[in-house]
Order: sequence, then structure tokens, then C-alpha cells
Amino acid sequence: MALTKFNFNSFDLTTAASKGLAFNSSANGFETSSATSMILIKTLTASSSSALSFVNGSSDVVLDNTYPVYMFKFINIHCGTNDTNFTFQGSSNGGSSYGKTLTTTFFRAVHGEDGSSGTVSYETDKDLTQSTDFQRIGHSMSTNNKACLSGTMHLFNPSSTTFVKHFNARAAVNYAYDPGYNFDAYVGGYFNTTDAINAMQFKMSSGNIDAGTIKLYGIKDS
Repeated sequence: MALTKFNFNSFDLTTAASKGLAFNSSANGFETSSATSMILIKTLTASSSSALSFVNGSSDVVLDNTYPVYMFKFINIHCGTNDTNFTFQGSSNGGSSYGKTLTTTFFRAVHGEDGSSGTVSYETDKDLTQSTDFQRIGHSMSTNNKACLSGTMHLFNPSSTTFVKHFNARAAVNYAYDPGYNFDAYVGGYFNTTDAINAMQFKMSSGNIDAGTIKLYGIKDS
């Protein structure tokens, strides 16, 4: 069977520089495509910010039925006030208000710089039971520069109007008071609503987010 050869000069690849390529039926035969199932949607960076909010349809944010799973990455979240918690809540009205009903569970591992503690515990005081409060991801943060939070949160099928909306998050949190501790914190639960979640907000329980980055990704084919 003969192979058809094409002159590479006949393809216009200018608009596809540094991107993946896929064939289509257009005149030049190509379109840009993603080489991964994890698509970066939006990056927000805090600078003494009261909150970081991701609202579907605002500032190029997508948080709808485009993807079945969304992922938030927290990178070096640093608080502006001592003894505060990093928290989140969702919205079904495009960010006009935040306070969807949550039921959650929280546990953590902890270990000190001096070898102390080394425990795993279920933290009942950090759970929410049919509450509209903000849920903490990391707690007892301090303004010391070695104290910050990094981690990941997954939100599943937020656009569903049939089922509740599950999520889980894991974060490493440095607690910088003597002797200095690391928390490995886990939280999971669900928004107990059949309303679509179309906005998510992250903030400290008091004071501002002094610095840090949150990235929103869509996970396709998941």
C-alpha cells in the first residue's frame, strides 16, 4: 500500500507554536490540542487579599459542566494574622453569597521538628455538620515566613443538579511556633445541595491572605 507524502511547507503551523497538534478538516489540516487531561483554567495570586474567588464566567474562569472534576492547587499560602485558618465555601448564585450546606470530616497527622508528637488524630472540632460556615483546610497558621500551606483540593461534578457535590482536600501546613510542627491535614465531605456550585471562595478565618497562589484546573475524560 502506497503512503501519501505531504510537503511540510504546505501546512500553516504558526498559531500552534509550543502547543500540541491534532488533525481536523480545515484547509491546513491541523488544530491546537492539549497533550494532557489536566487543563489550567485560572491562576490567582494573593497580595494582602481578603479572599480569592473563582466565579464561573468571570475573568475567564470555567466552573460548570465543561469538566466532570475540578482541581485547586494551593501553593505557599501565607496568612497575614497569627492563629488563623485557611478556609473555603461554595456558591450557587455566581458568587453573590457563599454559604452552601456542608457536612465534612477532618483528620491530621502531626510531627515536630524536635521529634515530638508524631500522632494521627480525628479532629471533631474541625468537622461541619449541615453547616453553612466556611470549612477549614489548614489551621493554626502563623505569620512566620516558614509557616505556610500547600496542597490540593478536588471538586467533583459541581454542575450536577441531581446529586450532592463531593470534595476532598489534603494540605501540608507548617506551624512555626516552638518547636515548629508540620501538619498533614485531610478534609472530605459534600455540599448537601442539588444546586449547581458555580463559584468557590478561599480565605483566612481572620485577616488577609498575605501571599500565595491558587491554581484552578479542569480534569477532562475523568
